[in-house]
Amino acid sequence: MKTLEQIKDELKNYDGRPVKIMEVCGTHTGSIFKHGLRCLLSPKIQLISGPGCPVCVTNAAYIDKLVDYSLQEGHCVLTFGDMMKVKGSHMSLTEAKALGGKVDILYSPLSAVKLAMDNPGTQFIFAAVGFETTTPIYALIMDELIKNNIHNLRLLTSVKTIIPALEFICENEKEIDAFLCPGHVSVIIGSDAYDSLSKKYHKPCVIAGFEGEHILGAVYEIISQIKHQSFSVKNLYTSVVSGEGNIKAQELVNQYFEVVDDDWREIGVIPGSALRLKKDYEKYDAGSLLEAYVSVGPKCCRCSDVILGRIQPVECPLFSKVCSPLNAIGPCMVSVEGACGIWYKNRG
Repeated sequence: MKTLEQIKDELKNYDGRPVKIMEVCGTHTGSIFKHGLRCLLSPKIQLISGPGCPVCVTNAAYIDKLVDYSLQEGHCVLTFGDMMKVKGSHMSLTEAKALGGKVDILYSPLSAVKLAMDNPGTQFIFAAVGFETTTPIYALIMDELIKNNIHNLRLLTSVKTIIPALEFICENEKEIDAFLCPGHVSVIIGSDAYDSLSKKYHKPCVIAGFEGEHILGAVYEIISQIKHQSFSVKNLYTSVVSGEGNIKAQELVNQYFEVVDDDWREIGVIPGSALRLKKDYEKYDAGSLLEAYVSVGPKCCRCSDVILGRIQPVECPLFSKVCSPLNAIGPCMVSVEGACGIWYKNRG
């Protein structure tokens, strides 16, 4: 078994063909900066961000609907903080609130249930955004709504699933050689979920934790697979990720949600890439089935290229000049998991 120093030495001196590795999760992107990992790698190994920021890929029509609800009398939108500054077609929830819209920021999703019970005269709309990591929480909210006969809390869902997005990238972005798979999502879906992807497209899929040595180990595993032309799924996060994933969480989600096609902001419609409440529970849905919508980004903004791994954020002409966290032009600058926001924070 290689020591950490041996791994660092081999990665620093790697002189094989250029390799582009997509770290799917924004938490990995942040950790790569925190630990200065790019300085430890050969120039021939490139780490590039992917579509693993749920706020960044939530389309503008969804934001527009939240804004409309916030401005309706007797309604209140409940959301996480990083959704507040994402612009829809015309404005963000922050701007809607400044116009008198009712928007409350939640720190715990289940607190939405208590708010609804304590304020029966208000119709609450919960902005249920996320990947497989947060979907079980939304299923638990459904449990509580049904058990307590609550009718003044509905979910507006924009819940994405990661495997279809990675398959879309494999089909359309030929320069991506491997994936550093998202650790938190993998806890739910399991490492086996990546098997067909790796076999079909001959790309290493490696699951890792978020410490510097975890990520270096994953990069080393990817480079080793590419050297030996043996492409497979490798789980280096076995302390929390199993092959089958969290079966109970999966069953809970399957009870309330079904797979649907959905639009990914800056990308377009990806088949079978989202979860929506089943028809049996449509009275709890705030209208998640949006009208046909084509994602059109702001002029000159290159968020789509960032999300698809075509460029690094600093290659966008707006980055840090016009676009910043205080004046976000594109969605990738807004969220704490957005690649542009992370690169801006670490730009020094």
